[in-house]
Amino acid sequence: MAEQRADGRRRVIIEGVSPEIDGGRFPAKRTLGDIVRVEADIFTDGHDSIAAVLAFKAEGGASWEERRLAALVNDRWFGEFPVTTLGRYRFAIHAWVDHWETWRRDLLKRIQANADTPLDYLIGADHIDAAAQRAQPPDAAWLKVEAAFFRGASGQAVRRERAIADALNETVLRYPDRALASKYEREPVIVVDPVRARFSSWYEFFPRSTADQPGRHGTFADCEKRLEYVAAMGFDVVYLPPIHPIGTKFRKGKNNTTEALPDDVGSPWAIGAEEGGHKSIHPQLGTLDEFRSLVKRAEKLGMQVALDIAFQVAPDHPYVSEHEEWFRKRPDGTIQYAENPPKKYQDIYPFDFETPKWREMWDELKSVFVYWIEQGVRIFRVDNPHTKAFPFWEWCIAEIKRQWPDVLFLSEAFTRPKIMYRLAKLGFSQSYTYFPWRNAKYELTTYLTELTKTQVRDFFRPNQWPNTPDILTEFLQIGSRAAFTIRLLLAATLGANYGVYGPPFELLESRPVRPGSEEYLDSEKYQIRHWDLERPDSLREFMTLVNRIRRDNPALQSDWGLDFHPTDNEQLICYSKQSPDGSNLVVVIVNLDPHHTQSGFVTLPLAELKIEEDRPYQANDLLTGARYVWNGPRNYVELNPESVPAHIFRIRRRLRVETDFEYFL
Repeated sequence: MAEQRADGRRRVIIEGVSPEIDGGRFPAKRTLGDIVRVEADIFTDGHDSIAAVLAFKAEGGASWEERRLAALVNDRWFGEFPVTTLGRYRFAIHAWVDHWETWRRDLLKRIQANADTPLDYLIGADHIDAAAQRAQPPDAAWLKVEAAFFRGASGQAVRRERAIADALNETVLRYPDRALASKYEREPVIVVDPVRARFSSWYEFFPRSTADQPGRHGTFADCEKRLEYVAAMGFDVVYLPPIHPIGTKFRKGKNNTTEALPDDVGSPWAIGAEEGGHKSIHPQLGTLDEFRSLVKRAEKLGMQVALDIAFQVAPDHPYVSEHEEWFRKRPDGTIQYAENPPKKYQDIYPFDFETPKWREMWDELKSVFVYWIEQGVRIFRVDNPHTKAFPFWEWCIAEIKRQWPDVLFLSEAFTRPKIMYRLAKLGFSQSYTYFPWRNAKYELTTYLTELTKTQVRDFFRPNQWPNTPDILTEFLQIGSRAAFTIRLLLAATLGANYGVYGPPFELLESRPVRPGSEEYLDSEKYQIRHWDLERPDSLREFMTLVNRIRRDNPALQSDWGLDFHPTDNEQLICYSKQSPDGSNLVVVIVNLDPHHTQSGFVTLPLAELKIEEDRPYQANDLLTGARYVWNGPRNYVELNPESVPAHIFRIRRRLRVETDFEYFL
């Protein structure tokens, strides 16, 4: 059998491409309107010059567009392209030895050494002639004239001038010889999501706790009234826990007791009863038309409704009787309820993803998303996705986003890092993080650096939550206003995506069910609560201010511009964020101690922040309205947690202009 060899004349090597996740196994993520920066190591043997292009197109697009790559250092190249439609893009890299560029580079060196000869120009004429064969009119005719000139007799000065003229170089470069171009072995994929995947402010509330009167079950009509309250605070995503019928068998009572009283309402995550399952609505909430009205009202207020999808069932869910084969059975023939030893969840049955009927089950679970998409929902918070099969999520999310590329999925998976990252690679648009338990300066700095400065950022979008219905951290159990304010400020400024579970957050709810527990006492997960939204100690106005600052400052609308800066006090954390174009610079300093005033010096890297070292600059505190004139990299701060435990400074760089008039940007 004849030996098969690749064309050995293709001499350029392309490797080290980014963004590329796990060798192209998974797509990277961007949002609509982003400029995608692509980098690669590109080199060849010897000393020849190289040319390279970046090709890109939206999946399903008719043709590829191209941008030239530019060299950085150490054989690293980069190029950029915009993503202007939702969905999937592909990009490719082509590179080749550029004999014209090699000739021109060497000719310039010879001219500088006064060592160029007529033979050098004859070689150039051959390259120009070859380009003319590839060119379109009228460039082809013009190039032939140039080639003939270099083959004729002319003075050295004229010959040199025409050989290195920009017009000649630019024309030849338009028609490169790519016959022996190398192509990167893969075409990496970029998934383009709506901007809300990158920048969003979430607010969670329980619909059944929205009634005006204590003890009454809330309705969708009550939720519509609550939307006004949420929108006024500046949130743009309203997240609702499950809205489906709640099982009655083994129903949990208040504070998660195993014996429910007749008036106990159960957990919304125990989904399904004789009224229906995942495609049904709890009858006390209202009708499907009323739910659609809620979704439309949220849209008019500039918000979107996010719906909780929990793939688990109560024992009386219709799936149990209709598809018993979708659940695992114990030796005694009963269905295995959910357990996390020693905890038992008799009110919940998990799906068996190893069932022989897995295809039918997958189709049905996907149809749950489709059903709610058809009702107008475009954002889903998925409960415990790490306890469901990874192949299901990869298939399901890809199928849905192929038809509805604007749909977003938030992963609620407080689990091991590799599992959280895998879920993001499989398609989840955002993810909860370990932020609730990162309190110390070192913990916050190292964790957020991992999320924003490593390859993780290409596929994992953090969504920072200081609390959830399941998480009342020890820090918040302090119960002080300062503790809640500190965690809010960190979540909202460290992360472009953040959320709170309210009203417990703004009303400073801090009582655990027992010492050492992160469960709330009288948790809404098991009972209806009535909240006094007009309480004078509410954080409502402060949260409104923070959300306004986020909306007004593009620097806070992305995670990638985050940089940490030194302080000489471990209780003070300092970081900055810049907008992609550098026009908006925000510096945040937070007192991490909710009990005591902390002070110290912060040090800013002025050169990196494009602040002149020998001139003052203005730091405008967006929280208090105070203005400070700072000088040099090192400046003093003092923060009292009883007033405002942080500065959010918008930095106004001072510039010198020709008239010696100075102004702040």
